[in-house]
Amino acid sequence: MSGFLFVVPPLVGHINPTVGVAAELTARGHRVAWASADPGLVRRLAGEEAVVFPCAGPVLTGEDGVRPAELRGPEALKFLWERFLVPLAEAMAPGVRAAIGEFGPDVVVADQQAFAGGLVAERLRVPWATSSTTSAEFTFADALAGMPKVADWLDTLLHDLRGRIGDPSGTADPRFSPHLVLAFSTPELVGPGAGAGAGDRIRWVGPSMATRPTSAGFPWTWLDPARATVLVTLGTANTDVGARFLAECRDALRRRADRVQAVIVDPANVLGANGDLDDLNDMGEKDDKDDKDDKDVLIRSSVPQLPLLERVDAVVCHAGHNTVCEALWHGVPLVVAPIRDDQPVVAGQVVDAGAGIRVRFGRVTAPKLGAAIDAVLHEPGYRAAAEWIRTAFRAAGGARTAATHLEELAGATPSKEAP
Repeated sequence: MSGFLFVVPPLVGHINPTVGVAAELTARGHRVAWASADPGLVRRLAGEEAVVFPCAGPVLTGEDGVRPAELRGPEALKFLWERFLVPLAEAMAPGVRAAIGEFGPDVVVADQQAFAGGLVAERLRVPWATSSTTSAEFTFADALAGMPKVADWLDTLLHDLRGRIGDPSGTADPRFSPHLVLAFSTPELVGPGAGAGAGDRIRWVGPSMATRPTSAGFPWTWLDPARATVLVTLGTANTDVGARFLAECRDALRRRADRVQAVIVDPANVLGANGDLDDLNDMGEKDDKDDKDDKDVLIRSSVPQLPLLERVDAVVCHAGHNTVCEALWHGVPLVVAPIRDDQPVVAGQVVDAGAGIRVRFGRVTAPKLGAAIDAVLHEPGYRAAAEWIRTAFRAAGGARTAATHLEELAGATPSKEAP
């Protein structure tokens, strides 16, 4: 039996892929624990029984804690590193050190954006693996060769950070473990040659899919099997910028109500009060108190995304890595509208693989959105490409394959896999 400590940032999209891996390791008889700045979030996603060592988070207040919605490109990258990733690493480092000391892991599994995991593990001479929950980092790392000033700036940031919380004599990039990098995708999506600079330590395991807690009450009977269903979602981290885009989606889909129905995820209620959500009871039936037409667009603050993806025909999203991989796991083509961070890279992967169409998040109109949705619904090439990636994803092994690689790094004899 070996021990595995998962070090994760307080971000849903970075925790979800590791939940299945942790569950698989537990099922094989290993000890599993977590280190996070948001223990409550980890327990909500991984289960209340999860062992979580609390870490501090960065103290960000006022303008320092809120990234301006209009920030894009290099300025968004600068903000992400200087205002979030580096402060997060410094804040988490003492908690990670304490967790390693108390839990005694054989392997630390550090998220690619939780730098404290890799740097502290290197300092304490504990083998560590990288959990790469977005494949964009491989493409970005390769692209830095053509951006020497950006590369030098990042090298300086990481060098200084290592001096403060890691081993000053260490050499490992905390985004890429020298021992093992678990990439939750496959070359069929990422593209041939991606991550070549990281060598043979990358293991393409495909998406890690695990059962998630879901709230009751989704109106499944609302779905009309006679019409195509489109899911629209901008994930959990983009609610501040989505109002215009979601409104254009709603308008485009309502114009196709004779053949298409839509489920729009609107956690911040940016579309405002409407009959689409409020007039449906939990059985998906219309309440008598209102006579608004709500049969075409259903707006919900949250949805059971994985079960819903089994029943949709297309997804419109921000090109977040998790949403893209979950859609393609189900063979569902996409319309992608990247906003910032890794999303433009992931959107490019979708387009290059032939599994979707890219539109401009800030400028797209309902007619252009409608044309893109029509294309992925009715032109067979998009679905064929999505199904090809689905086959590759499922063959990669997901959580089971990732767990086996971690066992090998721990020097453990791989256990019999859980059924």
